[in-house]
Amino acid sequence: MLIRIVRMTFKPEEVENFKSIFNEVQPTIADFEGCLHVELLRDSKNTNVFYTLSHWLDEKRLNQYRDSNFFRATWGKTKVLFADKPTAYSLLK
Repeated sequence: MLIRIVRMTFKPEEVENFKSIFNEVQPTIADFEGCLHVELLRDSKNTNVFYTLSHWLDEKRLNQYRDSNFFRATWGKTKVLFADKPTAYSLLK
C-alpha cells in the first residue's frame, strides 16, 4: 500500500474556498480506482495549513489518478489559493 501526504498552505482568505473544493471532490477521489482512503487534516497551530492523506493500492494507481483530467482540473482550481509551494510525500506501508 502507498500512502500519500500532501501539505498545503493557503492564503488565509482562501481557506473556506479550499474546504469547499475538497468537500466537493472528495467522494470522486475516494471512488477512483485504487484509492482506499482519502481525508483532509488541518494543522493544529496553523489554521491555513492542511494535509491530504490518501491510501492507494500502489504507485501505478496513484499516478493514474494524478494523470487524470479530473486531477488536473481540481489542481488548477486549488493551486491558485496557495500561499506557499505544497510538499508531497509518498510512503510505503
